[in-house]
Amino acid sequence: MKGHDTMITPEIEGLLDRAESKFRLVALSSKRARQINSYFNQLGEGLGASIPPQLPSTARKPLSIAFEEISADKIIPVEISEESEPSEEELMAIEDMEVSELEEDVESEETSDESA
Repeated sequence: MKGHDTMITPEIEGLLDRAESKFRLVALSSKRARQINSYFNQLGEGLGASIPPQLPSTARKPLSIAFEEISADKIIPVEISEESEPSEEELMAIEDMEVSELEEDVESEETSDESA
């Protein structure tokens, strides 16, 4: 016996198998839908900064297009390795940036005091 048609095509069960969890599916599909929406919004401007849809679709909504791309394995979730602590170089760069920002703030306050 065949099950009844659902409103969502592709089916959520198949998408969950590809994304491994509903939370990852939500994050992946929403991020991709925002990218697709950005692509359609900047089409007339000629910027070309966003990635176009990866497959032809009759869907008009960015989230539906994102679901179709996930179903077709055009968009896959990627694990990002988490480093618990930044390296020494990163810490030094952060410290240098903070020091230069503080110096700029002090200089701008001094110039505004002198002009007053």
